[in-house]
Amino acid sequence: MANCPEHLKYTKDHEWVETTGDKRVRVGITDFAQKQLGDIVFVDVPTVGRDVEAGDPFGDVESVKSVSELYAPVAGRVVAKNPDLESDPENVNSDPYGDGWIAEIETAGARALDGLLDAAQYEAHIAAESE
Repeated sequence: MANCPEHLKYTKDHEWVETTGDKRVRVGITDFAQKQLGDIVFVDVPTVGRDVEAGDPFGDVESVKSVSELYAPVAGRVVAKNPDLESDPENVNSDPYGDGWIAEIETAGARALDGLLDAAQYEAHIAAESE
């Protein structure tokens, strides 16, 4: 069973989304993704003020194994990035759903999370992908 907190939403690209306030979401990569990547050594965090479209690349995560693109899970504007990742990128490994968050996006509205997966759907996606 994967570590997929029930209160979060997920993408098939292994990002998680947490609603933090009015039209704002916090974004990171899932526990499954960080385990697949291995030891993370650098996170290219999106520029604050940048507009993003759902599904478009908006940064990347570099591990000792590879570099993987980050995809915006929702459309909107990047309004914050995790300042700690510059000096402590390993937070993504040690606490992917907490201190390892990557960015915050101000979305266009309430329907921004439509189409994202709930925890059970994401777990099923991981299982199908692993077959």
